[in-house]
Amino acid sequence: MDDPALLRYSRHLLLEEIGIAGQERFGRSRVLLVGAGGLGSPAASYLVAAGIGRLMLLDHDKVDLTNLQRQVLHTTGRIGQPKATSAAQALHALNPEVLIDARVERASAANLPQLLQGIDVVVDCCDNRATRYAINRACVAARVALVSGAASAMSGQLAVFDLRRADAPCYACLFPEGPGSDESCATTGVFAPLTGVIGALQAAEALRLLYPFGDGSSGQLLTVDAVDMGFRWMHFERDPHCPVCGP
Repeated sequence: MDDPALLRYSRHLLLEEIGIAGQERFGRSRVLLVGAGGLGSPAASYLVAAGIGRLMLLDHDKVDLTNLQRQVLHTTGRIGQPKATSAAQALHALNPEVLIDARVERASAANLPQLLQGIDVVVDCCDNRATRYAINRACVAARVALVSGAASAMSGQLAVFDLRRADAPCYACLFPEGPGSDESCATTGVFAPLTGVIGALQAAEALRLLYPFGDGSSGQLLTVDAVDMGFRWMHFERDPHCPVCGP
């Protein structure tokens, strides 16, 4: 690391859990983040601030006035712009040393296998079930670790799936695929700081997967109730009959 990098990341270098080795590992890492909205904004911000090497950012949507209550990467002046390019502008200003690969497209079963090539961790910040299941299937097939988050109304959740391990449960073990409808913020609302809490935790878990320290969170679901700010961890295991990751 050169002198500016030593200064930029000096607070990480002071940490016993990270130090120079961890920071250099962050700098070699490649993360795919799906969704530049309420969760993606804080998640991407902290990953880029932390100095990951490359962030591939996918979002097919455009910035809307209703987004600005919580999607802090975007501004009033960028209403109508693609969220991916708006986010890239903000992230580049935050840390120009990180390569931002912004793509105005939706993650799908068709493009994910190619997008995952060379990726170390996927951070799922999307807002619909079909995309979540497609991401999970692609990560299982490629054996890429996945950090999934969600927030709606006053409730949020976070789960880590370390699919690099053969015995790790996948998203479909926890939430089996089946019929159902998506809950939209347009109809349920969402507490703005809650998206920041979940998104920041997603960034933290992604960094812990890149350079492990502490106890891993794979196989655990964190739920957050923003009404009384209650946090609850629940353990879950791999489903031996899971149609996605099972034998």
